[in-house]
Amino acid sequence: MSGTDHFQWGDGRRYYSYNAFMKARYGGRVQKLPVDAGFTCPNRDGTRGTGGCSYCLNKAFNPSYCTPVKSIAEQLREGMSFHLHHNRNIKGYIAYFQAFSNTYAPVEHLRALHGEALNVPDIVGITIATRPDCLGSDILDYLQELSEQTHLCVEVGVESCRDETLRRIHRGHDFACSQHAIGQLHARGIECGVHLIFGLPGENPGQWLEDVHKVNALPMQHIKFHQLQIIKGTVMEREYLEHPIDFHHFTLTEYAAFVTDYLSELRPDIAVERFASAVPPRYTATSGWHGVKYDAVVKAVEQRLDKNGSYQGKNYSL
Repeated sequence: MSGTDHFQWGDGRRYYSYNAFMKARYGGRVQKLPVDAGFTCPNRDGTRGTGGCSYCLNKAFNPSYCTPVKSIAEQLREGMSFHLHHNRNIKGYIAYFQAFSNTYAPVEHLRALHGEALNVPDIVGITIATRPDCLGSDILDYLQELSEQTHLCVEVGVESCRDETLRRIHRGHDFACSQHAIGQLHARGIECGVHLIFGLPGENPGQWLEDVHKVNALPMQHIKFHQLQIIKGTVMEREYLEHPIDFHHFTLTEYAAFVTDYLSELRPDIAVERFASAVPPRYTATSGWHGVKYDAVVKAVEQRLDKNGSYQGKNYSL
């Protein structure tokens, strides 16, 4: 094959981008606005464990305007103001309940938070980040109801397909829990995104490529990839200092090559929302990719796909 006209996603890319996924729905750019609604996590409060996952420091991923001291509406308006200043070609906004486990609360509390968000002008939908063990039947019933009122996506933190890894990082659930939760969302017609981390201790690129078939079997609509970043002050930082050989670190070139291989095996109808994470350098315990902008990661992946003549789903088979 030559050129890019043959690709099914309609934007000339060699992979199904989340932008293409959203533009097909809204006819233009839709921007996610993270909010912090003050949730906690069953892996912190003693229900599943204490201390959280070994890699987690949630504030490293939150924009500065995200704080539960502010109301949901206030956080959303500040986010809109920022993006209007940088990009005026936005069709609408998604309220992204991001920090910690955003279904870990009674239904009536969730209903009030989501109602407040949807009452903000130009909010066209809601994305909820959560754990697979925070999706009980009452929560699922409510989410199905919410999905009938607005565009809803539930983003499930899977992180790894390997139970030994999930135990090692103190995740508090196994892969079967993720499979069940995502299956339940699908059965109720609720859009689902999945989050995976490449670089968790004890894992390597060969294993991640072996596990693609497990990822492809999940009935989801889109996915985020993050390269592991060691965050200062976490349990994982101590583990890394004691056992650095257990961790696989990528250069940008190596990561682009790996993602190219991974995409070739990935189901072609799964939209890719992110290739990598971006944490402010002040939080990271290793040099990592300091100074590398996310756009440079995307460019490196796209150039590698083009060089290899590869594309998402090239090697995928049912």
